[in-house]
Amino acid sequence: MFKENHLTIGLSIPLETYKGSMPEMNLKEQMRLAKLADDLDFAALMVRDIPLLDPSFRDVGQMYDPWVYLGYLAAHTKNIALVTASVITSFQHPLNLAKSAASLDKISGGRLVLGLATGDRDVEFEAFQVDENKRAEYFREACLVMKDIWSKEFPKILTERVNMTGSTDMIPKPEIGDIPIMVTSFSGQTLEWIAEHSDGWFGYSHSPEQQKRFTDEYRERAGQFKPYAQILSLQLLKEPNAPREQIFMGTQTGRNALIDELNILKESGVNHVYLNLKSSERPMDEMMEELAEYVLPHFKTIEE
Repeated sequence: MFKENHLTIGLSIPLETYKGSMPEMNLKEQMRLAKLADDLDFAALMVRDIPLLDPSFRDVGQMYDPWVYLGYLAAHTKNIALVTASVITSFQHPLNLAKSAASLDKISGGRLVLGLATGDRDVEFEAFQVDENKRAEYFREACLVMKDIWSKEFPKILTERVNMTGSTDMIPKPEIGDIPIMVTSFSGQTLEWIAEHSDGWFGYSHSPEQQKRFTDEYRERAGQFKPYAQILSLQLLKEPNAPREQIFMGTQTGRNALIDELNILKESGVNHVYLNLKSSERPMDEMMEELAEYVLPHFKTIEE
């Protein structure tokens, strides 16, 4: 997915177009399209974690538990990265989260990229009876606990919710003794903390100038290249030369203007873009094949 001065393209689950907030997510069709994405050499499939239905939000995302669904995706694909954008840290114990992530990483052959977030829906904090004021603290705890328990044998870890004394351990360990953690937005943290403790940053769309300031400052504080990724809602029009028009969190455009827009994002420091095709009005496989033929050659998936 990630290489300095390079941009790759992934797809957001569900792989379907629909009106309103509720997808169908027919599993047979979703797996057919996931295999197609893998075969067409898209870089990643991105799965969201939305624990509960909140009718006041625009979109329920993908409706299934992310770990169950990612396991199903892992069994039906071979090479494509499997990404959470993002798992909510506030409602899970750090040890359970570490176990789920390591298990999925092992099952998939090391294809997991773990995006994390604090959660932002008041109704969920109320339902889980979690103090919303502690979500930033729980986020830091989850990140640090997971990094320790993945990389060390019988670690000693003492936090508010974890007491590992060195007498027990967690298995399985990830494929490389670690899993890339991507922080979503700020998740209640300072830029200094994110630069030090993350492996990458998930953000939102900004003007090219503002985006470059964000990514440059992030990498300067990190002291090394760390990738930046973002989602882009896309209404892909059939006319290749259709001009770009801005829509909510994205763009309505033909493929040629899309290539131009993605190049601008690349120059601004973005390394990966997830395309959300939900609001398009064309068949999903038709759009995927057009993107693979005309757009992906400009933004090739990284080869091992």
